[in-house]
Amino acid sequence: MDNLYDVIIIGGGPAGLTAAIYLTRAKYRVLLLEKEQFGGQITISHEVVNYPGVGVCSGKELTDMMYRQAEYFGTEFLLAEATKVSLEEDVKTVYTDKGEYKCLGVLLATGAHPRKVGFAGEEEFKGRGVAYCATCDGEFFTGKEVFVIGGGFAAAEESIFLTKFASHVTILIREEDFTCARAVADQARNHEKISIITNTIVEEVSGDNGLNYIRYKNHVTGEITEYYAREGDNFGVFVFVGYAPETTLVKNIAQLNEQGYIITDKSQKTSVDGLYAAGDICIKPLRQVVTATGDGALAATELEKYVAEVQRRTGLNPKQPTIKNEALGRGKDSVKLFTPEMRAQLDTIFERMAKPIVMKLYLDNRPVSKELKAYVESLVEMTDKLTMEVAEASDASFEPCVKLYMQDGKYTGLAFHGVPGGHEFTSFVLGMYNAAGPGQAMDETLRERITNIKKKTDIKILVSLSCTMCPDLVIAAQHMAAVSENITTEVYDINHFEELKNKYKVMSVPCMIINDEHVHFGKKNIEQVLQIVEGM
Repeated sequence: MDNLYDVIIIGGGPAGLTAAIYLTRAKYRVLLLEKEQFGGQITISHEVVNYPGVGVCSGKELTDMMYRQAEYFGTEFLLAEATKVSLEEDVKTVYTDKGEYKCLGVLLATGAHPRKVGFAGEEEFKGRGVAYCATCDGEFFTGKEVFVIGGGFAAAEESIFLTKFASHVTILIREEDFTCARAVADQARNHEKISIITNTIVEEVSGDNGLNYIRYKNHVTGEITEYYAREGDNFGVFVFVGYAPETTLVKNIAQLNEQGYIITDKSQKTSVDGLYAAGDICIKPLRQVVTATGDGALAATELEKYVAEVQRRTGLNPKQPTIKNEALGRGKDSVKLFTPEMRAQLDTIFERMAKPIVMKLYLDNRPVSKELKAYVESLVEMTDKLTMEVAEASDASFEPCVKLYMQDGKYTGLAFHGVPGGHEFTSFVLGMYNAAGPGQAMDETLRERITNIKKKTDIKILVSLSCTMCPDLVIAAQHMAAVSENITTEVYDINHFEELKNKYKVMSVPCMIINDEHVHFGKKNIEQVLQIVEGM
């Protein structure tokens, strides 16, 4: 079977990546599925200082190295969402939104997602004052008051990070004190820009142009506090109250506890033969990268034994992985316009592109325009599949921007306003690939639904280059534009387009605006974007 794997790992965070390293190094064929972004929740952490042997790095830098290690040993990667698993037989099936895959063993490492509190106005003001990611949204509250809800590690750490932007941070803790390690709590406790209020629950937030009112209550004394922003101003509320496990996939299949965490034995085995679990979905007293990698390593070594026994019993032997030819790098790469990894990704895309692309630049007098021009010039120098033109500035609504055209002058519907660096590099490259063809694989039913959209649909996506959740939405919406002539998807780095942020009252990214009217916040896959467009 060409699509038979020894192990399919569902979840691309530290636990899943570590398991992939161990398994492929032991010559087992592994497919690692991830529905959002390889690296998991830790990628939003701006600083990791307690991972042994690394020193100081960002969460993304740490997991990027794990990814490269797994890739070097032969791990196969697929961005897809697992929708169902069938685990009864020796050969198990994992169903995804990109097809079904067979394997002898499964590792579930899907992690957890941020919990919501449930106070009045939380859902209504999500993206307009209520936020869940300091790295993504902290800059929107520069010079403003910020309230942080929570008393754990994330609340303490992210509150300190938010002081880089906010005029002042008030932490509202439900318990009598922080519940995280004292070393982290003390940093927040002793910070001159942070105030702490304990025994407190938030009851309501509201406002007109963003949040300007919050009501919270001391649940011990019953005292209620109402806070109003200064006239004409607003503030932010960041929620860090823990995570809920992503175990829906195995609900009613494997044994879970009352909180939804998966139950495993000391070897990370679940109640189902051939199903193991690792990371934040497991019951454990400490949820950190170091414990996730430990889970992944242990689960992998136990899966080696399980898979070897299934191979012996069935005679099935998936092909072994192939180690990459180049040496596995040590340490960080030097900082250049395009790192070696980026150049390798570009070379692969350029080689596969079926048609050339014309990159038309619309520039103004700001320094960012010079940066964009240098960026595009560097791309064009790498391949004969790309050419550059500089258009009259009046031809574009917002400069600077780069629009992608076919050689015959036909607009692809894809554009980036600003410089597509940071987390948007990959989405920009995939946009070119999808426009030039053959592009990323797509289910034919999905493609037919997209081509059946006859109404002109203009999609604007406002992003921040530091946001780890933005690229998924960008890739999805731009893929739709590459398929349908009736859809355009233009992306805006919100740091350079204050007028758009103000017009749509945006205080969180990603923000998707359809036909200048319908506003949606948060990351979405192509099915979710398509459902929104179809429902208009």
